[in-house]
This record gives sequence, C-alpha cells and structure tokens, in this order.
Amino acid sequence: MVTHLFTHRDCLFHDTGYEHPEKADRLRMVWQYLEEEEFENIVHHEASMGDTSLLELAHTVDYINSIKAARPSSGIIQLDPDTFMSPGSYDAALRGVGAVRDAVDLVMTQSKTNSFCAIRPPGHHAEADRAMGYCLFNNVAIAALYAQKAYGIERVAVVDFDVHHGNGTQAIFENDPSLFYGSTHQEAPFYPGTGHKHETGVGNIVNSPLPEGSGSNEFRAAIERDILPALINFDPQLLIISAGFDGHHQDPRAGLNLDEADYVWVSEKLLEIAANCCDGRVISVLEGGYDLVGLAQSAAVHVKALLEV
Repeated sequence: MVTHLFTHRDCLFHDTGYEHPEKADRLRMVWQYLEEEEFENIVHHEASMGDTSLLELAHTVDYINSIKAARPSSGIIQLDPDTFMSPGSYDAALRGVGAVRDAVDLVMTQSKTNSFCAIRPPGHHAEADRAMGYCLFNNVAIAALYAQKAYGIERVAVVDFDVHHGNGTQAIFENDPSLFYGSTHQEAPFYPGTGHKHETGVGNIVNSPLPEGSGSNEFRAAIERDILPALINFDPQLLIISAGFDGHHQDPRAGLNLDEADYVWVSEKLLEIAANCCDGRVISVLEGGYDLVGLAQSAAVHVKALLEV
C-alpha cells in the first residue's frame, strides 16, 4: 500500500490568536514527526485550492457567503466562543477542502493507495449552516459527498475517534442512509453535548460515548462492540477517518486516557475492514489534538499504520 500525504503551508496562516489551542504549531509538529526516516516512502502532495462547488456539497449557500463576507482584512474576528478567523483563515480552509478532494481523486483512481490529510482548521463540528468548535467547513462530509458525486459510489462511511463528538458530520449525514457515521468520544455534557447513544439517524449513525476517565480497555471495547460491527454491516465503498488525537492522556482539553498504542490498534482494525470491503480505500483527515507531543506522536503511529497495511 502506498500512502499519500496532502497538506499545504496555507494552513499555517489560519491565525486563531494568542494562546488558542488550535494553533499552527500543531501542524508544524505533525510535519516534523513525519519527516523522520521511517516515513521516507510517503508520497507528498501540495493540496489544491478548494472552491465553492465543493463547499456547497455540505453547506448552505447563505452560510458559505457569510463566511466569505466575514473574512477580515486584518486582525482576528470571532465567529463563536471558540472559533476565529484571520485574513488567512479562508484560504487555509479551502486548502483543507482541496486536500480531501485530492485524496478522494487519488484513492478512487489508483489501486493500493490510502491518504492522510494533514490540514487545519479541523472540520467535524462545522454544520451545514454554522461554524463552531474551531471548525469552518466540514472536510470529511465534503469528501464523502464529493466521492458520491464524482465517482458514483453508493456508500461512504466516516469513523471518528476524536475525543469530541463530530456533531457537524452527524447532522449532515443523519437523514441519508447512503452515509454512515460512527463515533467514540467523551460523553456529554462534554463539548459539544451531542453524541448520545439514542442518536441513530435513519439507522446510519452509531455513537459510543465514553465516561470521563476511560482508558484503553473502555475505548477498545466500545470500538469492537459498537463501531466495527456496524461498519462491517454497512459495507462501505470508501472509508474516511476523522482522526482526532485529543483523547491522548497528555491532552489538556479532555478526560480520556488513551495512548499511542490505542491509536495503532484502532487504525489497524479500521484498515483491516477497509481491505475487505473497499479494496483498502481509506482517507484519514486530521481533526483535534492539542498537546503538541501527544498529537504528533499519535499522528505518526497512525500514519505508520497506513504505510504498513
């Protein structure tokens, strides 16, 4: 399997302000770890620039126009209590959207390939008409809908192991049986307060919330009990991973106790299913992770699993 990395320096120019946890150093640290010799076989790509036609797959025209209009010429503006924009934010977000489009094009046209999109801002909290949780546009939802439109595939799955529930992805998917969303996350009332087990959409949503303090045993049990059987039953033709690493025990913004071995384990489990159901077509997209070392180490072992499948 050949692993491709999609990223772009424009993603560094999304300035969230002094001491905001979703900062450019997150991406710099991930890049640094992926420059090690063990990753020399990764194929590097500069992400293309996304466009309005991509955004409209998952977002309303009014919302897209409001984000365009909000772009500041200088300084930083606040969209919600956690989400900010600077002059470089819109282009950074379009590079993220371009990265996932490029990744879809690659895995759908070349056999024995998978991809990792090292991008920011993250996306899984962005709803069709709302920015929130550091997110402007929902990268994974756009990727799934683009794959269906461009390649005619019927079933796309997103599995999300970020510590926060991907409320935006769930909201965009929940009425469409051709899309699957499965998530493990720290349970409500932890942010964003969604992701209860009873939220099942049209039978295409599977949430497995974890109590604060949960560690490897609880995480792995939830994945094996709830997420993997539902994913196998859905039988996707493309698997997209919302790869958030803020469940790491070093992360200051959450209360789970995962480590690098857990991210290796879940990556290998998902890749095994993808090999059987969709010829290994996997796109992984960076979401959260706010302890720089914990993030970079976890992302590195995740990418190594992509390389070694």
